[in-house]
Amino acid sequence: MALTLTDKSMTCRECGNTFVWTAGEQEFYAQKGLLHEPQRCPDCRRRAKAERAAARAQSMHDIVCSNCGRPGQVPFAPRTDRPVYCSECFETRRTATAQSASSN
Repeated sequence: MALTLTDKSMTCRECGNTFVWTAGEQEFYAQKGLLHEPQRCPDCRRRAKAERAAARAQSMHDIVCSNCGRPGQVPFAPRTDRPVYCSECFETRRTATAQSASSN
């Protein structure tokens, strides 16, 4: 028996405004396997997503690839005791590692 979904009035934990979690949004959550109801209104969700994206963009660090010597950027502060690879070399190494692991 299918569950009938109805619009639900909720309070945003961020701004305190009331927002409606529509039946369509609830269906989308169910299809994606999302278990928790939204805690923030759409405006606060968009703002939080934009802030996370901006934080990721701001935290890029310049590197010189330990394999090919080309310059690149990584989203973490590299440690001096570990090699750091450009995205191309990293992907090549990851693919090679995965292939060798699957052949064992």
